[in-house]
Amino acid sequence: MNYAGDRSPRQTWEALEADPDAVLVDVRTHAEWTYVGVPDLSPLGREVVRIEWSSYPEGRVNERFIEDLEAAGAGQDQAVYFLCRSGVRSVAAAEVATAAGWRRAYNVLDGFEGPHDDDRHRTVSGWKVSGLPWVQG
Repeated sequence: MNYAGDRSPRQTWEALEADPDAVLVDVRTHAEWTYVGVPDLSPLGREVVRIEWSSYPEGRVNERFIEDLEAAGAGQDQAVYFLCRSGVRSVAAAEVATAAGWRRAYNVLDGFEGPHDDDRHRTVSGWKVSGLPWVQG
């Protein structure tokens, strides 16, 4: 593992509650934010930082990811939690951030929607299924 570690959605929420400097970065695409929904951090008085890891529909990796992270104000000494749909892109984001100097870059396990169930619906785990606050895009 080339980043600080993995955290469940619930552990991430608790860390965000406990640390006012911690940041949640949603690395999904604009389409996912718009049509699927986003975590709602308003109960904590904050907003999710949205930075695409890759573009839709091309799937091209965002070459400016680190610059976008810096521009969003996520400092290298802050705890930064990366979230995607199912926990794959967020691992890549945490690894790249760690390589660029972030010391506390975490992956949110199972992401926003989690894996498929037997009926190919995303109802198994993830931010939404954990009962954490979220809003439709």
